[in-house]
Amino acid sequence: MKVEQRSIDYVPDSERHGKARDLFNIWFSGNMQLTPVITGAVAISLGLNVFWALTAVILGNLIGGLFMATHSAQGPKLGIPQMIQSRAQFGVIGAILPLILVMVMYIGSVYYSGLLGAQAIHSAIPGIPVWLAMIVLNGVTLIVTTYGYDLIHKVEKYFAIVFAIVFIVITVEAFRLPLPAHSWSVSSFKAGPFLMALSVCTTWLLTYAPYVADYSRYLPRNTSSRATFGWTYAGGVLGTSWTMALGVILIASSPKFGTDPTGFLANMVGHSLAPIIYIVIVMGILGVNVLNLYCAFMATVTSIEPFTKIKVTPTKRFSILAICTIIATWLGIVGQGDLVAIMNDFMLLLQYIMVPWSAINLVDYYLLRRGNYSIKDIFDVNGKYGKFNWTCIGAYLISIVAQTPFMNVEGIYQGPVAKALGADISWTVALILPAIIYYYAMKAKLTATGELQEIKRTHAAKAVNE
Repeated sequence: MKVEQRSIDYVPDSERHGKARDLFNIWFSGNMQLTPVITGAVAISLGLNVFWALTAVILGNLIGGLFMATHSAQGPKLGIPQMIQSRAQFGVIGAILPLILVMVMYIGSVYYSGLLGAQAIHSAIPGIPVWLAMIVLNGVTLIVTTYGYDLIHKVEKYFAIVFAIVFIVITVEAFRLPLPAHSWSVSSFKAGPFLMALSVCTTWLLTYAPYVADYSRYLPRNTSSRATFGWTYAGGVLGTSWTMALGVILIASSPKFGTDPTGFLANMVGHSLAPIIYIVIVMGILGVNVLNLYCAFMATVTSIEPFTKIKVTPTKRFSILAICTIIATWLGIVGQGDLVAIMNDFMLLLQYIMVPWSAINLVDYYLLRRGNYSIKDIFDVNGKYGKFNWTCIGAYLISIVAQTPFMNVEGIYQGPVAKALGADISWTVALILPAIIYYYAMKAKLTATGELQEIKRTHAAKAVNE
């Protein structure tokens, strides 16, 4: 194995490899782990019964997966990481605004998931303190991520097989647990908690949008967009729906699952299988955290590249990743707490900042520029995309502010609409409003500069050739 030589730079056709079906392994195994199980438990903690909690889980993932997989389809066509492509919308320097938020988001994800993994190690071997377990686990994550793209794909491929087998066993045992009365009652619908749970579950796959194309960018340029979309969607939705549904069943059967999820699972499957559960939980955390850390690295390099024109050597790659890992590990050591509550608030905060970005990116790629970008100008601070695109930045900031009445972060802030509904539905505003503002404002700008006419001619010529 060799350390990946590329970071945020364009992948030429001579280095393209792999199949679209490889994406299923990435997004299936990346979600077959304890973190989405905890997220599914949130639906019950909000006051839903099992039937409506499962409905929110499945519907939310079906919706969120659409946007995630649509981003994934951009990778083979452009051959660059997801976030650097947003320079075409925000401007080369303006794109740093969402990039900083992405860095915070994924370092936070490494912290949260790493803490879960460390607690699993501590539960299996009480003599190992949580802080030491987290250092070891995050250290292994650092090594795998340093080697990069090809090793990550290989690891996730084998993890997917192991996870499928073990989670079948866990699922069978989970459905043997006794559930409260009226767990399957359709008449026990509560609109506020249902909408809140739907928001949390929808946001889960949406938060992969900033890096989903990072794992498809090495695929051959002629890879079918439908295949890229389909395999990403299938892996992501199946993995998250399965694990979140488990979280619903487990927390409904016993509140003890929320306080010690790893120990609960180990006791549920019995003494003989408990060691396997611990190992698989730790493997699952490793599987998702290499994805999180890889994205944090990409976001960091993309942020500093316009000012430094950094050439990422293996040594620099390791150094940047090590800094991100140290920060996440420190947060995990000092920031332990109620994991269900942390996850609920964390997912809601993510949707406020990342859903508007996703809407803008998709509108620009599929409706305005139709995939026609100048890779050279994306890397040129003085190129056609400019340093700042205030049209895009304005639409983004307006969309974040417009969500305020719909926000509900428990113990911090509750907007008037969220209070009236008893739920946070800001993700709907974050999808629709920026899409409308950006589309019409940017369409007028592209028309005035003549770029829209050029895009239409290029698109028409491609259609004729095909």
